[in-house]
Amino acid sequence: MAATAKAIVVAPDEKTIIVADAPIPQVRDEYVLVKVHAVALNPADWKRVSWGELDAGTKIGLDYSGVVEKVGAKVTKFKIGDRITGFAHGSDRTNHNNGGFGEYNEVKAVLQIKIPDNLSFEQAATLPVGVITCGQGLYKSLKLPLPGSPADEVFPILIHGGSTATGVLAIQYAKASGLTVIATASASNFDYLKALGADAVFDYRSPTCGSDIRAFTKNKLRYAWDTVSGEAICAAALSDAEPSMYGIINRPSEDIKKLNPLVSEAGMTLAYDASGEDHIVRGRAVSGKQDELDFASMFLELSRKMIENSTLIPINPTVNSTGSGLEGAIKGLEVLKAGKVRATKLVYTL
Repeated sequence: MAATAKAIVVAPDEKTIIVADAPIPQVRDEYVLVKVHAVALNPADWKRVSWGELDAGTKIGLDYSGVVEKVGAKVTKFKIGDRITGFAHGSDRTNHNNGGFGEYNEVKAVLQIKIPDNLSFEQAATLPVGVITCGQGLYKSLKLPLPGSPADEVFPILIHGGSTATGVLAIQYAKASGLTVIATASASNFDYLKALGADAVFDYRSPTCGSDIRAFTKNKLRYAWDTVSGEAICAAALSDAEPSMYGIINRPSEDIKKLNPLVSEAGMTLAYDASGEDHIVRGRAVSGKQDELDFASMFLELSRKMIENSTLIPINPTVNSTGSGLEGAIKGLEVLKAGKVRATKLVYTL
């Protein structure tokens, strides 16, 4: 095997990304080396570069799928030749060789799963960050009942941004938890989200969206999970008669408690925390947490079983829309940054 392989890394100007030769790591004891077949794009992939917080040479990318080429000394979960997908700790300032957008990835074994036979590499690549984010937000933060252990009493939850890659998964998880699922989306995606399990879908463009949801739930909505930073709609939808919980995956743009004083924030979640490793985000050092790693590992395996029995279906991938390979992925990140991606996830084959 060669000493280097192509990867997307931060350019010397620390403002752009390029395809360059990057070292193929020697496999650490608890890691596996993967020959990558597909990568999928997330907003975090371009945001951290755009914010100027990454060093030159940092490998980016979180979502990928591929085939195991080497196995670390302490890994028993996988063998050479297994098709796998999972979380790659891209944009890691503490280890520039971590990351998912390369011909070869070294990834932590406990954060990977075998790809079920009913999924292609392209479908599998869309899943890891969305799965981990749903686990953190819906279950670790909002403390909803896990799929397969439904609530004793059915209650509603709002998934704001239901047609996002994460929202599509969140609808299915919440339904598998036995909840009444309310989502927001543009009208063109109503039928799609209802087919995934949403009990009701509201147009986020409507000026009465939040109040319409409050009326639909008879002012009893106590849980909302926001994938698109829509505090105003969520505040208007959540009950103003009893306490409620609000979770978000992006930095909030305004204080929801000023909009609805009875709302308590579950806080913002970061998929990077799932690594269990020290990392740096927005210039702030974050200590690794073993409980985050353990939870993510458990939830990925739970999700694999849901995928196998078709309880969880990936979002429809759009493959190689701007050309294949890593160069195509760089062009795709510009499309994603421009806000032109709806109800799909951009995937690139290598």
